[in-house]
Amino acid sequence: MKVFINGKLYDKQDAKISVWDHGFLYGDGVFEGIRVYNNAIFKLDEHLKRLYDSAKVIELKIPYSFEELKNHLINTVKINLEEEKIENAYIRLVVSRGEGDLGLDPRKCKEPSVIIIVDKIQLYPKEFYEKGLRLIISSYRRPSADILSPRIKSLNYLNNILAKIEANNANAQEAIMLNQQGYITECTADNIFIVKDEVVKTPPPFVGILEGITRQSVLEMCKELGIKSEEVIIDVKDLLTADEVFITGTGAEIVPIRQINNLEFHIGKITKKLIEYFPKFVQKHSTKVFVNV
Repeated sequence: MKVFINGKLYDKQDAKISVWDHGFLYGDGVFEGIRVYNNAIFKLDEHLKRLYDSAKVIELKIPYSFEELKNHLINTVKINLEEEKIENAYIRLVVSRGEGDLGLDPRKCKEPSVIIIVDKIQLYPKEFYEKGLRLIISSYRRPSADILSPRIKSLNYLNNILAKIEANNANAQEAIMLNQQGYITECTADNIFIVKDEVVKTPPPFVGILEGITRQSVLEMCKELGIKSEEVIIDVKDLLTADEVFITGTGAEIVPIRQINNLEFHIGKITKKLIEYFPKFVQKHSTKVFVNV
């Protein structure tokens, strides 16, 4: 496995950054998780645009142009697919503030660190896609946007991790997080959807969510399949009285939900239809990496 760090490729065991990097010390940076399916990168431009948008908000200047970074990423993927003899992979693209001192001031940092990791991933065993996940409603609330905008995909995930620990302790696979007003936002690493009376619904960005690439893909898929969908405020009552519930994410893809707290849910026809259509949608929206595996 080869890891890209600041313009060079390193073997996995040699891929290192400084302990003075502010991404490590303070979570000061941004990242993207991107999937490779059948030698093609899914929605690459959309992921890169979100990365640059997140970096811009925190005044982090990525030391490559959009096209330069895109080319570095494609080349790193190509080398790893060939070396590992695989067709499917997960990309973790990280841009941190870079090496600085032990103070918070980002002005003390040198060049930002750009890291591209390509590896295999399987968040959930196959049976969960057939039988569904168990979720809890977390006691941890999402920070409001005036504290830290969830729309920035930053390296600071402690809020999500605390909710994930709560899910682990409850023997659940994920935790649903509410905002300060008590409305449904998202899970610790996934967006959430409900289906009610054959309408697919998901929380709008302003309630405090990351605008997931897979989330947007599901909304596009609904349009293509003639399924009515809407972004709408969802409260706990709406969630618990839904006909179907599913979550989406780059790593998770589309996963049905069978239980929230102690309430059972049916894995319905719309969720199954979206899961079945997803590979076809991916094929239409991917950037081919021309390799012979």
